[in-house]
Amino acid sequence: MSARNSQQNKAAARERLRVEREQQAKKAKVRRQLVVAGAVVGVLALAGGVGYAVVQANEPGYWDKAAKAELVKPKNTTGEDGLTVVIGKPEAKKTLELYEDSRCPACASFEQSAGEQVKKDVEAGKYKLRYYGATFIDNGVKGEGSKNALSALGAALNVSPEAFLEYKGALYSKALHPEETNDAFAEDDYLLKVADTVPALKDNAEFKKAVQDGTYDRWAMDMSEAFNKSGVTGTPTLKMDGKKIETPATPEAFTAAIDKALAG
Repeated sequence: MSARNSQQNKAAARERLRVEREQQAKKAKVRRQLVVAGAVVGVLALAGGVGYAVVQANEPGYWDKAAKAELVKPKNTTGEDGLTVVIGKPEAKKTLELYEDSRCPACASFEQSAGEQVKKDVEAGKYKLRYYGATFIDNGVKGEGSKNALSALGAALNVSPEAFLEYKGALYSKALHPEETNDAFAEDDYLLKVADTVPALKDNAEFKKAVQDGTYDRWAMDMSEAFNKSGVTGTPTLKMDGKKIETPATPEAFTAAIDKALAG
């Protein structure tokens, strides 16, 4: 092979190598552009997702909206806001104030022990009963059951004071009251199942619709706020005309405590 051919071959080889390098460089540039574009899209998508999550987090929840909805006051309440729930004979001179949260296990124990005696005393005119509903367990243990049950109690009160007391007792009953951490009262179907044990509420279409529609949700939120402003920090709390009574553990102890409070 001549020196001239050898030089031409080397030059051709160098040219091919140069072309290949240029092509590889172009491909690498395209790949980098695609990677950058993909990263930008990913960042934008992530930013969009974060932005959406922030918007969702700042969006008022159902019960926040309920607190600002139109107020529907149950029948058998008094006061401008319908938060005064007093049950009993007008001639009864004393009033027992009862503060309860529907999910409260201690309230369930009290109701199972003395609830029937309270109803008998009220029916006999021994004293009137004023009820205050709380929902603080929904915040502590998390959930919606206290609020939802209080709204359903408003629906029962709208039927009659007697239906209200019967339904309250059923919600606290040993057979139907869930564990504090079990948010069963958040489900309308469960509240209606409990209502089926109360003759005045069983197959009551108006009551059922009120529970399912959340007719008294705003009322429940207002009642809860009134409890929060009352200065009472736990449930159950009993007061006779404003004076606190230590929560009794037995029906006999309850009667003794009430008689003492009535005498005082």
